[in-house]
Amino acid sequence: MRIGMTGAGSGPEAVVRQAQRAEADGFTSLWFASAILGDPLVGMALAGQSTERIELGTSVLVTYACHPVLQAKRVAAVAAAIGTPGRLTLGIGPSHDVVVEGALGLSYSTVGQHVEEYVEIVTTLLRGEPVAFSGKEFRANADPPSLVGDEPIPVLLGALAPRSLRVAGRHAAGTILWMGNAVAIRDHIAPRLTASASDAGRPAPRIVAGLPIAVHDDVAEARETAAKQFAIYDTLPNYQRLMARGGVSSAADVAVVGNEESVAEQIRVLFDAGMTDLWAAPFAVGEDATGSRARTRALLSELARS
Repeated sequence: MRIGMTGAGSGPEAVVRQAQRAEADGFTSLWFASAILGDPLVGMALAGQSTERIELGTSVLVTYACHPVLQAKRVAAVAAAIGTPGRLTLGIGPSHDVVVEGALGLSYSTVGQHVEEYVEIVTTLLRGEPVAFSGKEFRANADPPSLVGDEPIPVLLGALAPRSLRVAGRHAAGTILWMGNAVAIRDHIAPRLTASASDAGRPAPRIVAGLPIAVHDDVAEARETAAKQFAIYDTLPNYQRLMARGGVSSAADVAVVGNEESVAEQIRVLFDAGMTDLWAAPFAVGEDATGSRARTRALLSELARS
């Protein structure tokens, strides 16, 4: 099974140690939010130099915060620092109106158009092709950055809405999700994404699904903990719509919780639904936080090696 973990660390050295441990434990990938270290790319470059195989991806870098031409150059520079083709994946997404308008002071009113143009520009450049683009949101005329071994750098789009899924299928390597359960993946994500990729003559897309996970015998206690830790996602419209697609109304209902047998079965159901990669976000339940996370990690490591 392709199982990765949430990337984190209090500093670059901690990111490196985490990547080394994750690789040793058999995990296929680490996924770094844009807030890690203020910008995760430097830490990821160092982690890539200190490991041999593990995929390092962003989940996700906010499109509004960086022009697509500059984004492509930044990511190509990190790939060059890592030195091995195929180990870096760019996950991007438009974030939420509360971030874009509230924190960045930009308009979120044309987010669909913004995403479509952004993805077309950045994927063109990261395929090693020049771009000459004039749209409603962006104008760009640029040569591609140098790519390690002339290998394209894959791009995943945080695509939750139908339009974004069509864009991801047409231009990107797939989608990276957060808070999408098996029903949402099976009935909403996979059909739209796969159809768009097929129509464009592209390979089968990846579906990287990020989910909170806790191995814990008391399911009610685990869901109560998830409700508190992940409450913010219940308030964001993008996630509310995705959870509704999955027939649930809260992050607590999306969380993968239970004993080892139950969690393993829930993960198998996710793969059967169309998920290609699990991005696991373990969370602690109960008074023994260290022991709780260790129990979850042990199961995930076992599954990753299977």
